[in-house]
Amino acid sequence: MTENQDLPAGDDPRIEGPDHSVVWHAFTQMADYQPFIIEQADGCELIDTDGNRYLDAVSSLWCNIHGHNHPTINAAIIGQLQRVSHVTSLGMSNPTTVELAARLVKLAPDGLEHVFFSGDGASSVEVALKMAFQYWRQCDDPQPEKSLFIALGRAYHGDTLGSVSVGGVARFHQMFEPLLFEAIHTAIPDRSRPPEGVREEDACEHYLGELERILEDHHRQTAAVIIEPLVQGAAGMVMHPDGYLAGVRRLTRAYNVLMIADEVAVGFGRTGTMFACQQEEVSPDLLCLAKGLTGGYLAMAVTLARTEIFNAFLGDPSRTFFHGHTYGGNPLAAAAALASLDIFEQEQTLQHLPATIEHLERCLHPLRDHPLVADVRQRGMIAAVELVEETADGRPLPAQGQSGAIVCQHALQQGVWFRPLRDILVIMPPLSVSCEQVSRIVDALAAGIDQLASQLQHAPCQEN
Repeated sequence: MTENQDLPAGDDPRIEGPDHSVVWHAFTQMADYQPFIIEQADGCELIDTDGNRYLDAVSSLWCNIHGHNHPTINAAIIGQLQRVSHVTSLGMSNPTTVELAARLVKLAPDGLEHVFFSGDGASSVEVALKMAFQYWRQCDDPQPEKSLFIALGRAYHGDTLGSVSVGGVARFHQMFEPLLFEAIHTAIPDRSRPPEGVREEDACEHYLGELERILEDHHRQTAAVIIEPLVQGAAGMVMHPDGYLAGVRRLTRAYNVLMIADEVAVGFGRTGTMFACQQEEVSPDLLCLAKGLTGGYLAMAVTLARTEIFNAFLGDPSRTFFHGHTYGGNPLAAAAALASLDIFEQEQTLQHLPATIEHLERCLHPLRDHPLVADVRQRGMIAAVELVEETADGRPLPAQGQSGAIVCQHALQQGVWFRPLRDILVIMPPLSVSCEQVSRIVDALAAGIDQLASQLQHAPCQEN
């Protein structure tokens, strides 16, 4: 591992100049952006233009499953290139995409027997919302008044207008409020921070009770409840109480509304099972998948639907689902996805996960006692370390959102790359990560927190 002293690295002005002035980076304040350019990757490591190596602690934004530059996925893409690189899904198909659809149906929770392809996670959610809306107008017992959606507090489902409408992260979405449709948000079902007066062991019942009260009042107008199963990612890796997911499924059935499970971030082994819904034996009406679908190689997303929903779109041309993307079902992406599923079997990825999950838990445990750490939480290979808002003696940390970035910058000096959610430090490495690499990831994070503590200790006192 290279010791990284001057970061970000890379000194080629032909790349750095346009990267800073021409490329408009997502979720990035360009006034503050410093070029950080990755030229190669290998396994769980990223390699910059100076040859410095960094452990990829967040799987290139939660999508890389088996490590970078995996020979099986590389070979699958090359093999598909030699056949056909693109076939539209508008009225035609190709063998690779058909094979992927059939395989996903076999892996998915029971009853999800139809696969609609799109380009990314937000698109898969947009598809599910439109399917749910149109379903209630064309099903055997049409109920066109069902146009309302219920979502969780601080939900994040993507950045298209439909997915933003059911989102609940104000700093991402508040600007676009005049463009959005109506949705009702419940309180965020946070297992570690139940409302005042509610015991942690009673949290699940409390949150489900709130959802039921909303359904009692609005089920006749509600098309669907949408949920990120088990873990809400952009909300800060918030973990739901055990049983909450199954309870939501029970309530949606009781009140005759659809359930949309957004597993864009938590699918493909992240929580320890192939799909998060499987941990509570839940089969939703619509299931959204992306990110890890292709192992983090190519853009692809799917929305799986129950046959009852699919059948509502059959018959007269006016019942058609008028939605589609040029690259939906792209055979190159499908080849990568099939190879990723092969790797799950060949390398027994899920079978090896429990040992890695347990090792991550052991490594994180000492951080629970750090004076700058408010909470440490984990679900499978998803973990988060939340920083306090102020020190024990009442000194505030740097302005909200900056502390996490400071810690991650220090970790980068140790050769580990993180991307925080403001002051929440996310750990979500490739599932192929070794226990030794997990130790290095957590050690770098701990060192970054210690550096932040030292920085605060030596900072000059601010007078009011």
